[in-house]
Amino acid sequence: MINRRTFNKAAGVGTGAAAASLAGFRPDAEASPGRLHRQPTPAPTVPAVTPGTHTSFARLKQVKAGVLDVGYAEDGPRHGPVVICLHGWPYDIHSYVDVAPLLAAQGYRVIVPYLRGHGTTRFLSDRTFRNAQQSAVALDIVALMDTLEIDTALLAGFDWGSRTADIIAALWPERVKGLVSVSGYLITDVEAQKKPLPPKAEHTWWYQYYFATERGRLAMEDRTDRHDLARLVWDTVSPTWHFDDATFERTATAFENPDYAAIVIHNYRWRLGLADGERRYDRYEKRLATRPVIEVPTITLDPERDPFTAPGDGASYRDRFTGAYAHRTLTGIGHNLPQEAPTAFAQAVVDVDHF
Repeated sequence: MINRRTFNKAAGVGTGAAAASLAGFRPDAEASPGRLHRQPTPAPTVPAVTPGTHTSFARLKQVKAGVLDVGYAEDGPRHGPVVICLHGWPYDIHSYVDVAPLLAAQGYRVIVPYLRGHGTTRFLSDRTFRNAQQSAVALDIVALMDTLEIDTALLAGFDWGSRTADIIAALWPERVKGLVSVSGYLITDVEAQKKPLPPKAEHTWWYQYYFATERGRLAMEDRTDRHDLARLVWDTVSPTWHFDDATFERTATAFENPDYAAIVIHNYRWRLGLADGERRYDRYEKRLATRPVIEVPTITLDPERDPFTAPGDGASYRDRFTGAYAHRTLTGIGHNLPQEAPTAFAQAVVDVDHF
């Protein structure tokens, strides 16, 4: 286990739906040996909110953390228990625009950062390699927690955000009070990624292979092309979500970050083994390649209409979670689960806090 005291030196960074049905909710009595769990207490019910009720956040802030100047939204009481919500691609902090006030009303301090290359998050140095390998993104969030003097937090995410939260829970479990992970265990094994999937599954990942080409890179660098590509992804992976143009455009402003194209292209090329990371992250990637188990209390959420959702109602990743655990499938919901089903997502956060 890597402790907080040695983290910054080792890493080389600075300190500083109501409409959705819930299936398969079963807090798991099993726990990993030697790990103590609190007695479960009843969780309050989160009031239902219609998706799209909110269009902006209570507060937007900037703070220097690690190699970044991080832009983030904040809601809720300053000294409340912390929830960090992490977005995916091609999305931004607005995936949590309805979730944040729901959690704030329950007394939580909610922090929603723009990931590197998105929105108002900027690199502090022009000389820093625009690296989007998984451990680098996870270390960004640990650095943010250090700068904000947050010892432990509930982590919740989807897509890139699930992967990032999973990594922190696996490598720094002492920093994670509980985890909500959409699509389960998403830690990347680059070697395993080199093996072909069934054709139907490969078809779903069309943009990942597009980004492996120079045509894809040029498309991401072109403002119109990346806008239209992201809109196509939204339409494809959330087939039942009837969002309006204004909802998409609020998020699309995050794609204007000067490092957006470089970060997105590097992320997908690195995951396919087509781009190198940085040697200073090797120690973390070696541990992640072993598919480490996650011991912290966890709720996994599967969006039923997401084309990336694996069959088996979470069975494919169940063995990676060894602490208190529950799994839920949200019927009729697509990939952008927190924005499509904010009440169900917020309820999962509150529930895992009461495991």
